[in-house]
Amino acid sequence: MGRLGVDLYPLRTGVGLDRVETFGRFLGGSPANVAVAAARLGLRTALVSRTGADPFGTFLHRQLEDFGVDDRWVTEVAAYPTPLTFCEVFPPDDFPLYFYRLPKAPDLEIHPHELDLGAIRSARVFWATGTGLCAEPSRTATLEALRSRAAHADGGGTTVFDLDWRPMFWTDPDEARPYYAEALRHATVAVGNLDECEVATGERDPEAAARALLASDGGTVRLAVVKQGPKGVLALAADGTRAEVPPLPVEVVNGLGAGDAFGGALVHGLLTGRDLEETLRRANAAGAIVAGRLACSSAMPAPAEIAEALARGTGTIGDTGGPGDTDAAGRGTLPERG
Repeated sequence: MGRLGVDLYPLRTGVGLDRVETFGRFLGGSPANVAVAAARLGLRTALVSRTGADPFGTFLHRQLEDFGVDDRWVTEVAAYPTPLTFCEVFPPDDFPLYFYRLPKAPDLEIHPHELDLGAIRSARVFWATGTGLCAEPSRTATLEALRSRAAHADGGGTTVFDLDWRPMFWTDPDEARPYYAEALRHATVAVGNLDECEVATGERDPEAAARALLASDGGTVRLAVVKQGPKGVLALAADGTRAEVPPLPVEVVNGLGAGDAFGGALVHGLLTGRDLEETLRRANAAGAIVAGRLACSSAMPAPAEIAEALARGTGTIGDTGGPGDTDAAGRGTLPERG
């Protein structure tokens, strides 16, 4: 549930947007990308979001259908355009984002009374994000969905709160913290990088941040996952289980979307009963593969690609997902270096 828009990525890397002449168009938005990533791994997924009543919205519906994501709960908002996101690509670690979500993004116009709470409660996994808390009515709708899940939990469902901190959507971290705390009261899994964990808990040390997430008011968080970038990922479970795995090396093309691939593989591991360390290794591999490709949604890996990456010990496999000619999976040739 949450952000959905169009990503416009330059078909030339190493230069600023002021010098880019052509762009590739992709489905974007972190929750949408997670849904695509999970679908690519064989799960049945659906998205709760909104678009503008415009051609870009039509494009996103078509993309969701092509990726196998149920779009019945993605509705139109006539008042606002479908949002666009541009990025600059400076490998290996600089990918500035420019969000065009004004006067307001349609995905922030999700109203509580429009939610299909029956479907939300029945999902084996429900994934919500911090960005959904940054404005009304999405804030109330997101918290209502999380509360409904918690109130009707039968012990078999997983509720993931992706911290998804985007500073441009908030005035400052202090504004966000109370809403993050409320969301964590109803989540069973918390996922975030070090910056996001610091916003949510005040802790930046990975171990301390994970323990703080587990200790959130309400005590419902059973698994805390802290992404550490080049240092890998740490996960702590409430039963004391601990796993920490290093990342796979990869020749980075575009680091954006790697966390969403990680999320889709994390969900897959939770649903298929894999142990925590194996789940993290597979999620890391999925993230590394996407980091070696230009796109996000269309770059999400299939199970065989994750297995290949783990066997080879590198996320750089097959096509690199650059902006040249693309295959059926949206992957292409190595981008031109500026």
